[in-house]
Amino acid sequence: MIAAASGEATGHSIAAVDVAIAAQLACLLEASAPKPGNVSRGRHFADVGYEAFLASAAAIGGPLIEAGSRPLGETVRLAIEATARWTRSNTNLGIVLLLAPLARAARVWLKPDTTAKTVRLKPDTMHEVAARDAPSPVVSGFSPTLRDTVREVLAQTTVDDAREVYAAIRLAAPGGLGRVAEQDVAGEPTQTLVDVMRLAADRDAIAREYTNAFASTFLVGVPALECARRDNLSWDDAIVETFLTLLGSTPDTHIARRGGAALAAEVSSQARAVLAAGGVRTDEGRIAIERMDRALRDPDHLANPGAAADLTAAAIFVVLLNGGWQRSSGAPAGKGGHDAASR
Repeated sequence: MIAAASGEATGHSIAAVDVAIAAQLACLLEASAPKPGNVSRGRHFADVGYEAFLASAAAIGGPLIEAGSRPLGETVRLAIEATARWTRSNTNLGIVLLLAPLARAARVWLKPDTTAKTVRLKPDTMHEVAARDAPSPVVSGFSPTLRDTVREVLAQTTVDDAREVYAAIRLAAPGGLGRVAEQDVAGEPTQTLVDVMRLAADRDAIAREYTNAFASTFLVGVPALECARRDNLSWDDAIVETFLTLLGSTPDTHIARRGGAALAAEVSSQARAVLAAGGVRTDEGRIAIERMDRALRDPDHLANPGAAADLTAAAIFVVLLNGGWQRSSGAPAGKGGHDAASR
């Protein structure tokens, strides 16, 4: 599906395909890791199973190929429409909202020059990567400038982008949204996408990322994941550790919206306690993770840390764009883990 949708077999198209593949892989890795309180392999919710998340990961590839050449809001809407053709549940609205601007920003920086032997990341930069030395069109070493470009992408959003995102949100129909007095998603926006996200930033972690250039993604999630992979943790273990780090850094807004602020604060405290016990790195920590997982699985999913899971997917995407798969896909597993490449 990706190859057929990529258009001409030029360097530009290949890079676009790789960005889309990295997004799909990020979603697959995030869904597969046994994060406490979330769906993963063998751990289903009554109303949605693990396979729905796999289908959702595959579905967004086509829309994200063109993320660099179409408006941000349209990319979000198309990705949610594609997802809706494969699952009846809201499996990835938050993830799509995070990955779409990251993918658009990545396409600004990943512009292979097919007439030269170098891959130029920006016209006025001194940073060039020899094409023969690059393991793939996804170029290592550009994540700091990626955040700068994300900031630019977000600053350029329009009212039309907001209108498209509102349509995507209504289609996904996430639970617990409620109603607000200003710029409610049930109506039509009159402000830019970033402006309406700013109105929701105090109650929604994904909206907050739009207002602070993805601070949680770049300053909490990415460093945690890169550290875990450098320590040779398996992808599963590294992702669980990253998820716990994000969850422990701030109360999960998905829990707060569904179960209240006190519950969100308690779950965040649990994540910090699990990390203090060693998390995936110790037997005691693994026991604590299992205990936490059981405690979070209520029938109504009130304690489901969905926002932390979405932010984890965004962090994985950035690490993959930054060459994380090529650098460490063959690393040995951490204690008690399995290397994702061996499955």
